[in-house]
Amino acid sequence: MSILVRFTPTDLTAEQYDETIRRLEAGAAGDFPPKGLDYHVCFGSAGDLRVSEVWDSEEHFRAFGERLTPVLSEVGIEFSGPPEIVEVRNAIRH
Repeated sequence: MSILVRFTPTDLTAEQYDETIRRLEAGAAGDFPPKGLDYHVCFGSAGDLRVSEVWDSEEHFRAFGERLTPVLSEVGIEFSGPPEIVEVRNAIRH
């Protein structure tokens, strides 16, 4: 079952976000975007960016989290709480 994950970083800047993506792409050994990630979006205003993702399963999300968490820490990204995870009832693609 697909899930929607909403992250609530604290004061996320474009520079931090871009550096995180750069590191994930550089260290991915051909595995970025990761298996199971259907959609990723970063949005918001400067210094207050948010990220939401749709994953095909919570297992794939958790597996990628093991790779993502150290990168976020290295870049200095902090969160106001754990990500919100909700089941997706329906998704319509164009």
